[in-house]
Amino acid sequence: MANTFKNIRKKLRRKRLLAEKRRLEKAQSGTRSSASVRRKFKSALRKRKAVLRPVAAVLAVGLVVLLGFLFLEKRSYHSYKVQAASEQEDTVSTQYTNLSGKILRYSSDEVSLVNTKLDTIWSQAYDMQNPVADVCGDRAVIADIDGTSMVFVDQNGVTGTVSTSYSIIKAKVSKNGMAAAILDGGDHTWINFYNLDGSLIAENQTNIQDPGYPMDVALAENGVVMMVAYQFVDSSENEDDRIVSGYTYDGVVVPQIQYLGSNAVALRDDGFTLYSGRQIPKELKTVQVENEIISTFYDENNIGLVFKNDSKDKQYTMQVYATDGKLKFSKDFNIPYTTIRMSDGYIIMYNSSQICVLNQNGTEKYFGNIDGTVRDFFKLGWNKYLLVMDTGVNVIKLS
Repeated sequence: MANTFKNIRKKLRRKRLLAEKRRLEKAQSGTRSSASVRRKFKSALRKRKAVLRPVAAVLAVGLVVLLGFLFLEKRSYHSYKVQAASEQEDTVSTQYTNLSGKILRYSSDEVSLVNTKLDTIWSQAYDMQNPVADVCGDRAVIADIDGTSMVFVDQNGVTGTVSTSYSIIKAKVSKNGMAAAILDGGDHTWINFYNLDGSLIAENQTNIQDPGYPMDVALAENGVVMMVAYQFVDSSENEDDRIVSGYTYDGVVVPQIQYLGSNAVALRDDGFTLYSGRQIPKELKTVQVENEIISTFYDENNIGLVFKNDSKDKQYTMQVYATDGKLKFSKDFNIPYTTIRMSDGYIIMYNSSQICVLNQNGTEKYFGNIDGTVRDFFKLGWNKYLLVMDTGVNVIKLS
């Protein structure tokens, strides 16, 4: 009997020991598992931090850039510094325009490209009486208005020349260097289309009865589609398989047309009409105004109209639209300008003694008087402008 109790106690003790052993093993296993989880968590946290650090740095840099951009866009300037000057310029007979941040300088006997330090990059002699340049991107055509010569150029020099059969009325160039010209043939008018080397691609004869007198011509960026505005269009509708679309506006004068990126605009005497479509332009929207338009300006993102204002304090009202026809802003102003234009995304105004710069939201960046006579003024790049005076040429920076 005593042996039986002794055996039972041994068994119970063994069970307790085994249970205690399993509990300890389980506790140790849990400790190892927790340590493993902690190690994995720390490793994942380190990896996440390694990923987030550059992202945070990029976001911080982006925020700084954005704040800097907003500051510069809102900032106004009160003076300017001359960065480069040339007093040996015949600014009376020489004209200037922006060609991709450089200065295209042309006169009756020469065209040249000049950098912002006013150093000549290249030059080419020719003979014209009344040269007028049209620029699109880094391409330009210089046409002798009422003459018969045209010169095609880019940033590397002259790419081609043309001698036309009739007097040139107007010439326009596309972003790829192709150009169109309206020629006066007496009883008939010609619209010719040229390659960038000056070779003739196509020609089209028009007359006053059908389809009318060409007022303006514009080319799509790719040079494939040409847009022409006619006046005095005859009521007869003769079909031409080269015409992909056409619109008639009774009682409206359309003196200017222009491609603005993928859209085109017809500037009318009562507003403007937008067209969309690279291959077959279709009417997108017409904006009509009641007041008489005295000036227009545009670039690839903006269309501006200026009206006379009845207010004594503010003589003019400016309305600027996006290229989808939505009004961006309206602004009354009192600057007696003689020239207004879009220049490198900014609105430029000037007269013989004053210059004014607005950003595309209408914020005034600079307005001031100039000593001397201003002949031309336009933007070259970030806070850099060309100021053409009767005494010479200055590259200036607003400060």
